[in-house]
Amino acid sequence: MSGHSKWATTKHQKGAKDKARGKLFAKLIRQVEVAAREGGGDVTANATLRTMFQKARDASVPLDTIERAVKRGTGELEGVRYEAVSYEGYAPSGVAIIVECLTDNRNRTGSEIRTIFTRNGGSMAEPGAVSWQFERKAVITTPRTVPEDELMSTVLDAGAEDVRDDGESWMVVAPPADLHTLREAIEAAGIAYSSAELTMLPTQTVEIDDEQAARKVLHLMDLLDDQDDVNNVYSNFDITDAILEHVEA
Repeated sequence: MSGHSKWATTKHQKGAKDKARGKLFAKLIRQVEVAAREGGGDVTANATLRTMFQKARDASVPLDTIERAVKRGTGELEGVRYEAVSYEGYAPSGVAIIVECLTDNRNRTGSEIRTIFTRNGGSMAEPGAVSWQFERKAVITTPRTVPEDELMSTVLDAGAEDVRDDGESWMVVAPPADLHTLREAIEAAGIAYSSAELTMLPTQTVEIDDEQAARKVLHLMDLLDDQDDVNNVYSNFDITDAILEHVEA
């Protein structure tokens, strides 16, 4: 298991805190709105909306709240118009970072993201300078209590490319278009899973074996993740288990 995988899976989980829960809800609702605006409000015909709808439900966002977000996206209800924008940059130690945002003010968001980078030992990069180090994938995580053979036989027929040992869980990796099919196959087999989403996986990693360097990288990740317009933050650091556990403690 790599430190990066563990950290990416836990996603700085602060869900127990009311403030963090409220932020998460706001970000998920915004994603639903944009998906409905760009592809229509029918979840059966709009694969992106179907994914975002389910992601919001998995996070316990109330159904009526999600449905209102869909209507705002399709124009049935008034709402703020958001646009998707992404930024690329580097954290300390040369760690590559991609920041995905939904914003109603591109200039404000860009300025705030740049400030977070520059004040915390990082730097912004030109579009494409970092993204080539990542691949968009569908990822479903399941508990390690699921027998590997059983999981493999279920997911490989549903389009999975790989099943990876992520320490405390199995990580099923597939092409983005196969997320819904893969999820349905896992549910039909009665296999429990903790998350199912589209994400960016690094094709190469930067190993960090120094605690101070690890703290700087993780601090920058937290600050970016806490910015209101940020939906996702992806990075390619690989922190050793021993250092990661010490930092988390």
